Amino acid sequence: MHKKRILIVDDDKELSEIISDMLESYGYEVIRTETAEEAEFLLSEENFHLILLDINLPDETGLDFCKTLRKSSNGVPIIFASARTSETDRITGFDIGGDDYLPKPYSMKELLSRVNALIRRSYGGIDIEKEVSFGSINVNITKRTVTKGGKSISLSLREFDLLACLCEHINSPVSKERLLSEVWGAFSSVEPSTLTVHIRWLREKLEDDPAEPRYIKTVFKVGYMLHI
Repeated sequence: MHKKRILIVDDDKELSEIISDMLESYGYEVIRTETAEEAEFLLSEENFHLILLDINLPDETGLDFCKTLRKSSNGVPIIFASARTSETDRITGFDIGGDDYLPKPYSMKELLSRVNALIRRSYGGIDIEKEVSFGSINVNITKRTVTKGGKSISLSLREFDLLACLCEHINSPVSKERLLSEVWGAFSSVEPSTLTVHIRWLREKLEDDPAEPRYIKTVFKVGYMLHI
């Protein structure tokens, strides 16, 4: 099937690489650039299905770049991703033609959810749907739904993102540092105890015996693992 192509415009190389790796693992094709000028050239030469656009760029603001793009009648969906979180910036982003606005720091799972939703809304579907089942539990990562014994389980945003991250690494330990980075954001200051609490909540909702978990295992001195 034809892959959806995403253009990341952000001068934070490390963050762009993390995002790119994550999106590519879900079947997207990703191109990265650091400047508005290079992004404009790429868009003149190639087709993209979505742009992930930072506001603070080296040569011009993402807001100005979006204005230019919309004046040229290019309607490619745009998600602003920025550390600028004021209401004014968000409103401006939408007013000039942005489709979504995601404040930094954000989790990789939240970003994936926004990308999937916008692709689905703009093009009528996405190419790949990820689903994981273990015991009587079914996790549809694409649709962000969880059932146990056929009954819907309600998870918070962070609980689902944490579970989805573990689902991506079945039977492999995932470090606490990686879970905190992917679920709460690469530059968040969340304490490790927050992760511990969310793991406990997940076990209470999914495990038959939370005190003796069958699936969500603690890996000593490392982190956690989904064992199936």
